[in-house]
Amino acid sequence: MVRNYLLVLFVIIVDQWTKWLVVTKMDKHESVPIIENFFYITSHRNEGAAWGILQGKMGFFYVITIIVVIGLIYLLHTYGKESKLMAISLSLFLAGAIGNFIDRLVNQAVVDFLDFYIFTYNYPIFNIADSALVVGAIMLIIGMFLEEKRSKNGKKTT
Repeated sequence: MVRNYLLVLFVIIVDQWTKWLVVTKMDKHESVPIIENFFYITSHRNEGAAWGILQGKMGFFYVITIIVVIGLIYLLHTYGKESKLMAISLSLFLAGAIGNFIDRLVNQAVVDFLDFYIFTYNYPIFNIADSALVVGAIMLIIGMFLEEKRSKNGKKTT
């Protein structure tokens, strides 16, 4: 269980450090090309959720995030012991939720900076915490499929 919380702490530290660099070293909306026409570091603030929905609803996000964090800790302690994949997935979810929660408390907005152009589409700017949430979700889905496969195989043999 300690390893799970070390992963959470590591992701939060990297997330907050990269956001601090963006806030202290760049102006808002400043963009630095890393790979021209593909990847930029762009200083952006999001006062809402993914893709900018629910702009300015900080009170809502505070309440929801506290509930989600409590739920994730419960799930991590309940199901994280059964599966390493589930433990890592829930740890990444927890780290992502806390990372963006810290931003909302400190900055009244989430600091985003990873800016990708995929052909002509400018993908919504995101951060390390968002990445942890997405990777955690993918791992959770994979884990659910694997568990379903295991349970079906187990039923066939009995």
